[in-house]
Amino acid sequence: MTKTDLKGIHHVTAMTNNAMRNYDFMTEVLGMRLVKKTVNQDDIQTYHTFFADDVGSPGTDMTFFDFPNNPRGSRGTNAISRTGFRVPNDAALEYYLERFEEKGVKHDGIQELFGKKVLPFEEEDGQRYQLFSDEKNQGVEPGQPWKNGPVPEDKAIYGLGPIEITVSYYDDFKKVLQDIYGMKPVLEEENVTLLDVGEGGNGGQVILRKDQGVEGRQGYGEVHHVSFRVEDQAALEEWEKKYRTMGIGNSGLVDRFYFGALYARIGHILIELSTDGPGFMDDEPYETLGESLALPPFLEPKREQIEAQIRPFDTTRSKK
Repeated sequence: MTKTDLKGIHHVTAMTNNAMRNYDFMTEVLGMRLVKKTVNQDDIQTYHTFFADDVGSPGTDMTFFDFPNNPRGSRGTNAISRTGFRVPNDAALEYYLERFEEKGVKHDGIQELFGKKVLPFEEEDGQRYQLFSDEKNQGVEPGQPWKNGPVPEDKAIYGLGPIEITVSYYDDFKKVLQDIYGMKPVLEEENVTLLDVGEGGNGGQVILRKDQGVEGRQGYGEVHHVSFRVEDQAALEEWEKKYRTMGIGNSGLVDRFYFGALYARIGHILIELSTDGPGFMDDEPYETLGESLALPPFLEPKREQIEAQIRPFDTTRSKK
């Protein structure tokens, strides 16, 4: 691998219309840990919540923008259509199947996809996910299950799984993923390709599907963007140069405090590249991650204004 090679999936960011309901679903139903409750740095009147493994490892976090007045999104092509999560084995899928039945979560039952056991399911707002069993998986290492969560550690979600992208310009987009981002096709069927990112496996794969139907519309219940991992700031700077050389419009380097970021819209799909560090452990103790409103230093002077505008909700767990 070169210093600029993508290492796998970093995070996925979706949109919700209710941060509290979403918090309950992600923590109490899925058993993922809220590692950061902050604000959208580009719209500081709204929350940005990060759910991940026990310590917020890169490649484990599903994040949400809370846009209360945003219209509901509509499903369709030219969108990130489903997010994957990793669980340790097939027995964990059986555990979640029973859990979903008990808690009334809409699901499609355990299935097989590319030789892997999967469990597709939905959140109340229509956000689509699927659990992938790591039973026979090799590739990108998983994170650490939440030690004090409601799901047993040997069953719990511990990382992001394959990300599904659906486009009408299938061949062109597949070529971009290979030529620009270095992804490698590992399985191809009619109108669908599974591509490896970095070391591959469930923590480093993209499922690309062809669909020439109605175009999807952004809104709550839909995914905003996907991010892939790069090693550090130097790698991110090299990617900015690469984009510039190739004439690809991009955001320029963005300091998100918890990681460095670089955004480019490829067709309809917003792709972010993010550094593995510094991570989520520097500004809050491990024991109380996600319990208070965390603001990066450049937003601290606006704390009073921000706290007056956002809707407070209680994420305290350490005293339970």
